[in-house]
Amino acid sequence: MVVVGALISRLSANDRVRALGWIVEERAPTEREHEQTLRLAIRATARSAAGWAVAGLLFFAINLSHSLGFALLVVVAVWLGAETTCALLYLLMERALRPVTALALAARVPRRPVAPGIRGRLLMTWSLGTGVPILGVLAVGIVGATKADVDVEYVATAGIFLGIVALAVGLITTLVASRAIADPVTSVRAALDRVARGDLGAGVPVDDGSEVGLLQAGFNRMAEGLRERDRIRDLFGRQVGRDVAEAALRDGTALGGEEREIGAVFIDLSGSTALALELPPTRVVELLNRFFEVVVDVVEAEGGLVSKFEGDAALCVFGAPVARADPAGDALRAARQLASRLARDIPELGFGIGVSAGPAVAGNVGAEQRFEYTVIGDPVNEAARLCDLAKERDDPVIASAAALRHAAESERGEWEVRESTVLRGRIEPTGLATPHGASVIGVRPGSKPLAT
Repeated sequence: MVVVGALISRLSANDRVRALGWIVEERAPTEREHEQTLRLAIRATARSAAGWAVAGLLFFAINLSHSLGFALLVVVAVWLGAETTCALLYLLMERALRPVTALALAARVPRRPVAPGIRGRLLMTWSLGTGVPILGVLAVGIVGATKADVDVEYVATAGIFLGIVALAVGLITTLVASRAIADPVTSVRAALDRVARGDLGAGVPVDDGSEVGLLQAGFNRMAEGLRERDRIRDLFGRQVGRDVAEAALRDGTALGGEEREIGAVFIDLSGSTALALELPPTRVVELLNRFFEVVVDVVEAEGGLVSKFEGDAALCVFGAPVARADPAGDALRAARQLASRLARDIPELGFGIGVSAGPAVAGNVGAEQRFEYTVIGDPVNEAARLCDLAKERDDPVIASAAALRHAAESERGEWEVRESTVLRGRIEPTGLATPHGASVIGVRPGSKPLAT
């Protein structure tokens, strides 16, 4: 016992030094070190089993002088002790080595399980708690049945001993094996609950070399995929608009479009060329970002989409891709609020806003390799022309009479058609409407209504 115990201890110590050197040196493990680390418990169990095997052969040879049957009975007893000890040793070592296993699996997850899985651990638990005692009882029963002068007290004592072993060892192994399986599964379940609540930063430590560890690693990959998908979705939404992104993720993307009733708002800065000459580029970019921040804030609050940023201008659409009950009214209301916010928050910038409404085609335009969501139709063109006209007038906001006709009465009452004119590129005159004086707060100083 002393010699074999010292040999096993020495071999185990050398094994740990070779396997765990990368942790001491604070570096990534090599392929060999990684495998050795994950198999520490198995290798220690194999060495213990080898010691028991040598002991079984030794005691079989020693007891042959008594009788072959007795020698075989001794071997059975040694084997039962070996099975109990080795299985319990593995379960306890696997539990104790979980922090080391977690470090190894954090560096690299193996493609295949390197440790006994759920089935193997349950078989160990059954063999220790049920199989070994039953085999012992069978062995004692066979001896009692085949020997004429069997000692009844001996048989009874053996039966009591095996019953105690079944109760004690069975309880211990069941607790150890169940925790080895339940703890990782519970951690994955808790992390799934966090993901369900919207916490995509959830993750679990991978500290098991069996299929349970692959489950943990699989959850972490799933969570990382969800985080990546959320980042792409957020970036996609910032690039094309959240409503467009949601529609694309929900319905897919294809070239073409559909006719929608929309409201269109076109807003453009006036005097931006002079600003670019007077101010450094960084200051110009800062002003533009403040300008577009107000535009996005107001338009999205009214349920619209900033369809395009065009230099120092923006096209805003209401009613596409998400249908609105009153797209024209939304566009008119957003235009009034834009004029108020820009005059108050960025008074150094001049601007013009044009509003129109009517049927247009909204959809993806371009090629299969590269396309964008856009809106094409007369309301867009008319809003752009009205924006150009507004920059030439004192009133910063001009809407077409068509926009008022399409709008609900509540918003229509905030505007007044005051004149008509033939817009550039058109033949028929367009009615021009501006908000009532109290409908836009803080417009440019010195502004006056359009001439009647």
